[in-house]
Amino acid sequence: MQRSGLKPEAGEPSARPYQWNLLAWAALVGILTGLAVVGFHELLGFINNGLFGPFVDGLLSFGRAQPPQPPLELPPLPPDTGTPLKALLQVGLGGLGFLPPPPAAPQPAVLPVSLLPDWIRLWPVVVVPTLGGLAVGLLRRYGGELGPGLPSLMAMADGALPAQPRLPLLRLLGASVSLGSGASLGPEGPSVESGGNLGLWVALRGGLSPQSQKALVAAGVAAGLAAGFKAPIAGVFFAFEGSFSAIQGRPSLRAVLVAAVASSLVTQLLLGDTPILRLPAYEVRSPLELPLYLGLGLVASLMSWALVSLLAAGRSERLQTWLAKLPPGVPTAVGGACVGLIALGFPQVLGVGYDTVEALLGSNGGVPLLTLLVLLGVKLLATGISNATGFVGGGFAPALVLGAVLGNCYGQLLGESGLHLPVAEPPAYAMVGMAAVLAGSARAPLTALLLLFELTRDIRIVLPLMAAAGLSAALVERWQGLADPGLLGPDPIEEQRRRQLAALPVAEAFEPEAPLVLPAELAASQALRQLVDAHGHCLVVAEGSWVVGLVTLADLQRALNAEPRPTQTGTETTPKVPTMLKLIDCRRGDLVWLPLDAQLAELEDQLTPNGLRQVPVFDVQDARTAALPHGLPNPGLPVAALRGLASRDGMARALARSSSLVRNSAEADG
Repeated sequence: MQRSGLKPEAGEPSARPYQWNLLAWAALVGILTGLAVVGFHELLGFINNGLFGPFVDGLLSFGRAQPPQPPLELPPLPPDTGTPLKALLQVGLGGLGFLPPPPAAPQPAVLPVSLLPDWIRLWPVVVVPTLGGLAVGLLRRYGGELGPGLPSLMAMADGALPAQPRLPLLRLLGASVSLGSGASLGPEGPSVESGGNLGLWVALRGGLSPQSQKALVAAGVAAGLAAGFKAPIAGVFFAFEGSFSAIQGRPSLRAVLVAAVASSLVTQLLLGDTPILRLPAYEVRSPLELPLYLGLGLVASLMSWALVSLLAAGRSERLQTWLAKLPPGVPTAVGGACVGLIALGFPQVLGVGYDTVEALLGSNGGVPLLTLLVLLGVKLLATGISNATGFVGGGFAPALVLGAVLGNCYGQLLGESGLHLPVAEPPAYAMVGMAAVLAGSARAPLTALLLLFELTRDIRIVLPLMAAAGLSAALVERWQGLADPGLLGPDPIEEQRRRQLAALPVAEAFEPEAPLVLPAELAASQALRQLVDAHGHCLVVAEGSWVVGLVTLADLQRALNAEPRPTQTGTETTPKVPTMLKLIDCRRGDLVWLPLDAQLAELEDQLTPNGLRQVPVFDVQDARTAALPHGLPNPGLPVAALRGLASRDGMARALARSSSLVRNSAEADG
């Protein structure tokens, strides 16, 4: 063995340190993820340009008789349209008041007057998403599984599931066709999940340990977001902040940093360093506007809740079972047709939507308020349809679009279109709204804050972002818990596991021993001895007949170790002050509890964020709590209503019993 400070002896192996080996693997994951995202970007642009360019032109000219008169000259499009889809969006934006009307076209020769309304002439807008949906549906049916999502990848790295990562070719191809044909989803979900799958795939090929496998999955996640948004700092924070994350140790942090840097370098070399969104400079009128941004955070939390709830409803077991009975490709084709019909009136719902965001941020409040409110509804509807019917993509981009529209509405209501307050222009509120909706939807306020900061590079936006994004995320977590919201895309394995948890009552996870209930005035040392004798992890603290707290074994040990000890000065010893540490003084947080009618899914949501192994369960009538209950209901929780301690081990036993019953039933039927 190599000794510290000495050179290795002759013949003694000098292996590389573990963390340097991991950093090399992380760099490889970052490079592969960056190359995958670059290929995805190019393929998406090629499909988008082809479908909304020559293909749409061909459909418009199909069967059209050429009259002898000179052809009708269309009004010129706004300059720098970029892509055919962006040109279509800009035409729609002009019709809705986003852009000034184009100059009048010269009067052509007399032509036969068409009696069809303008919106019917855009019928190819319906055909393209329909054909794209048919192609995606057939690809998913006959191409195989796209691969596991991030929660399943972490479970695979931990050994809880068989490790079956998939190379991202099929996922990125399906996402390119989906987004290129106009599905109302985003490209970041496929990018991030592709990075996670590449990370686990590389870790398995390298024969790394489970902890290193988790680190490389996180490295792939950071690389995917860093490459997708060209925002390496936000990618690093998302890898550690996401609800799927279970990363430990400094080597994992270094691996994530290396992967994010490597993927960003690849994308900048091959795609340039132009930001994914061109945002204007943030405008500050007065620091007194901060409470108004808190109001925006409150409204954004409602929009985040609506988006996450709609995505979850679209992936519900009942709806997906019904859609699976239809012929292959039909559900996605019908979904594409619905999105296309919506796009006849609002072409802004098509595709990723970054062009709409840039138009909103440059409009200086010139968009009619009613139009924005309708756009909120149709964009939310188109996103839900695209997600439910099987298009491939994530919810990051829709969250940003919805946040920009919502923030613009909010800014107009505060300004000239509403209260006439001396506040910043609507684009400033639109930028903060983007971060607030993304923070609530993805349960990642730091990621949203840093993403908008990297895109704007303006330090003045940080304080409003912190206020709005933090409040939005806190409220949504209060309502729905910290479970993965599925914003990156569906994870069938994880969703099946969560449905299994939601089908089992919390009583199935009770510990066989009765909970230890001790008075609040009891000495902490005595409580520790009783808890050790009971082989327990936590105890319930009571004042009279009412429960007032929960104290764990670690809480007791920490409090007793912090007691003042005798100190020695020279030859004299200062005696310890004779104080008795009470049990109630050992509490480190509010009481976390569950009602008896809760399910195991809610138990998991309580155990994971609070770092607990056991949670007390009470039989209290009409006491349904929020997703993250803290504190006591009015007037409190009686000791007589305590029914037991539901634990992490009990949840595992309940799942094992449920799986055994399902297997026995299947064998009996067979």
